[in-house]
Amino acid sequence: MAKEVSGLIKLQIKGGAANPSPPVGPALGAKGVNIMEFCKQFNARTQDKAGKVLPAVITVYSDKSFDFVIKTPPAAVQLLEAAKLKKGSSESNKLKVGNVTWEQVQAIAEDKMADLNCFTIHSGMKMVAGTARSMGLTVKGKAPWEV
Repeated sequence: MAKEVSGLIKLQIKGGAANPSPPVGPALGAKGVNIMEFCKQFNARTQDKAGKVLPAVITVYSDKSFDFVIKTPPAAVQLLEAAKLKKGSSESNKLKVGNVTWEQVQAIAEDKMADLNCFTIHSGMKMVAGTARSMGLTVKGKAPWEV
């Protein structure tokens, strides 16, 4: 028989760097999860992605056991890496801070395809391009579907 789910926790943690300090400790402690056990498992699974921000969805069961799924890094973080920037624009509609190419957008969309709610690579690219636009990045060139 399946276990009863008592809650979901969504966190963004740097790969290989989970520790019991905030925000991880208080979020897990409130649900009664063994914090150190989660940190050990998370760090073991993400040691190859050290330093990258990784979203994790933790399913907590009624007997205080847990499962977690590690997702791909957020599109915004990947866009900042591609544009070699520290942060996006404070006024994205007026102040443009960098550029990315459609090839970079396509690479990010292909990487994130499992986590996006779309079916084709073109719609995934449109979603990533929209994120870039809202961060004050300009996508250079013509979109592949416009040619």
